[in-house]
Amino acid sequence: MKDLDFYYITKATCAVIPVEKYVSKVIELDETFIVNKSVMQIIDDSCKYFGSTYKGRFEGTKKILNMNYKLPIVIEEYNNLIFFPTSSPRFNDCIWISLNNIEKYERLNCCSKIIFRKNLEFELDLSYYALENQIFRASMLDSMLRRRRSD
Repeated sequence: MKDLDFYYITKATCAVIPVEKYVSKVIELDETFIVNKSVMQIIDDSCKYFGSTYKGRFEGTKKILNMNYKLPIVIEEYNNLIFFPTSSPRFNDCIWISLNNIEKYERLNCCSKIIFRKNLEFELDLSYYALENQIFRASMLDSMLRRRRSD
């Protein structure tokens, strides 16, 4: 597992997971990294890399979905990189998940499991209902943006 001081989200990114206050684990389709930054630093740095900020993306989603909390965001438009949080991004245990790489998700006894492309499995300490709700919000954002692009 590589240890990095910076990381930008790509099409291959599946999840960004907090390990410690300023350490995150990034799961990609083919690799896993430890990044010496907080999850929110990685999210914000990635938004900035693609020409915006987390705050700007959050405000845009808020306006589009007319919702206020646990909002998905578009990290980058061209590749339609949409990520959603598993809890409030203010909490230290918040994980960010890529909508685009999810193949399916399942209910387990105590939690949920996401199966990403390439059969990469990830168990999540989140109820099936909460996961489904976040996937729904992210899908709604995706749908509304696609419709606007085609108008």
